[in-house]
Amino acid sequence: MANKQPHPWTAEQALERLKEGNARFVNGEAHFPTVQKEVLADLTQGQQPYATILGCSDSRVPPEVIFDAHLGELFVIRVAGNVLGNSILGTLQYAGSHLKTPLFVVMGHEGCGAVQAALASRFEGASHKSRIEVLLENILPALDGVDPGLAPGPMLSSAVEANVRWTVRQLRETPEVKAAVAGGTRMQLVGAIYELETGRVRFLD
Repeated sequence: MANKQPHPWTAEQALERLKEGNARFVNGEAHFPTVQKEVLADLTQGQQPYATILGCSDSRVPPEVIFDAHLGELFVIRVAGNVLGNSILGTLQYAGSHLKTPLFVVMGHEGCGAVQAALASRFEGASHKSRIEVLLENILPALDGVDPGLAPGPMLSSAVEANVRWTVRQLRETPEVKAAVAGGTRMQLVGAIYELETGRVRFLD
């Protein structure tokens, strides 16, 4: 059922909460308490996450951990390369229309294998298994502005950020986001990059 009440968190508060959680994670101060039975019982009554995160399936990038979030706080969608597709868009639509999360984050990460494979397809003519090729088709348009003359490391970093920005740009063009902006809804959509070595999340302008 759709939640008809306004969400208690604003997008700004939700973003600050993510930043504070990531700071605890980076500083080695994350709290992973044992979940009390009372908490689990409360969660059976419903969910009201303060942020929806579209991230990569990479096992090193679990949003709940790197944002030091409790059960029920984040609505997480994970797919290789943090790309869009009909199922992903449907899940995001559910988060907006039913859960009414005020903050949506598209989060890529350093060293993304899906983006690296897309670069190999684009600049080296590499081929991949058929279903992987379908996945990479969602990333290839993001690479239009990537300089092929860059060294491999900087090129991958540039492509990872370009892919996040491309996904954010596509979402901004959806009817739901356009309607939210036109209607003055306090919803925010941001991009972010997770740094594997430091554990820090860099939010994009």
